[in-house]
Amino acid sequence: MDDTEKHETIAKVTDRLAARYPETPRNLIAAVVAEEYALLDSGRIRTYIPTLVERGARNRLRESASAPPTAI
Repeated sequence: MDDTEKHETIAKVTDRLAARYPETPRNLIAAVVAEEYALLDSGRIRTYIPTLVERGARNRLRESASAPPTAI
């Protein structure tokens, strides 16, 4: 996958998740999506990467939304 496809995939997944989690800052969503993409970027089968990226990012966002706030 070239850089254009990579950026388009990250942007599309970010858009979908930003609509689903409007209370979460968009830059946080984009960072989580980019991290998930990086984890899967070396895979040989490219067809399912967008779906797997979205699933992984959605799980992480759901977990962080339900986690109790941490004391600083």
